[in-house]
Amino acid sequence: MRGASGEARRAAVLGSPIGHSKSPALHAAAYRHLGLEIGYARIEADETTLDDFLAGEGAEPGWVGFSVTMPLKAAMVRHMTTSSMRVQDLGVLNTVVIREAEEHHGGRRRLHGENTDVDGIVTTLREDGLSRDEPAGGSFAVLGAGGTAAAALAAAAELGFGRARIYARTPEKAAAARPLAQRLGLELMIRPMAELGHDLADVRNSVVVSALPPSAADELVSQLPPLGVPFPPLLDVAYDPWPSALAAAWQERGGRVVSGLHMLLHQAVKQVELFTAGTANPAAELSSAEHARMVDAMRAAAGLS
Repeated sequence: MRGASGEARRAAVLGSPIGHSKSPALHAAAYRHLGLEIGYARIEADETTLDDFLAGEGAEPGWVGFSVTMPLKAAMVRHMTTSSMRVQDLGVLNTVVIREAEEHHGGRRRLHGENTDVDGIVTTLREDGLSRDEPAGGSFAVLGAGGTAAAALAAAAELGFGRARIYARTPEKAAAARPLAQRLGLELMIRPMAELGHDLADVRNSVVVSALPPSAADELVSQLPPLGVPFPPLLDVAYDPWPSALAAAWQERGGRVVSGLHMLLHQAVKQVELFTAGTANPAAELSSAEHARMVDAMRAAAGLS
């Protein structure tokens, strides 16, 4: 697939560090299945280099979109021409959809911000057994207070939870999530990270999502309750290294653990649908059976099959 000017089409994941990312394998499998020639690469970028990238290589013709990971999920928002209501609510994105310059848009290309992390969390937890129809009981617990934590709160609302807890090292930072929780209709409690073990022992959480960077949750292992306490399911969004110390300790105590690779897969499926919308074979328009086959190809590429 080539652009109107004949240039090769491409996409990339932007972030730092980025060498561990499995996004290239996921996207390559999808585009291969769709029969589309769209290259996909890793590009090292952080807040200090983002502006230069967008004005340089990122401004070249041929881009269909960017996947955005830490530490750029908030920093990228101000560069968007338009953003979805979800991004406007959350203040973070993980997807930039690029549309070619058109005369009726002043000859300027458009950058549209979206957040498919929410879709990734929702689909992953539903696959793990959370009901699609019944209202969810208990509290939805989130470890961390960054950009992925905001997406987790939105996922909690979509899954039907009415209560959420954020566990943070700095409760003052987590307090910034209160207006978001109110907009989402969530009753929010902010707890010090050191109280997680106590709350687990009292069975106060129905599901836990760790939105912490790799290894940042290792220190929580020592405060986990002993074997015999019923542990809620844990989705650990950090997937490298795997299992994390937290995931391994959770499993040793009988808790069910879901790797962040599943979330990565499902947020990438939505990205592929967005990036291929203007192509000869849009992923979002596939039949259910063909779409499932595309997802299976992506799943295999991530080592999840």
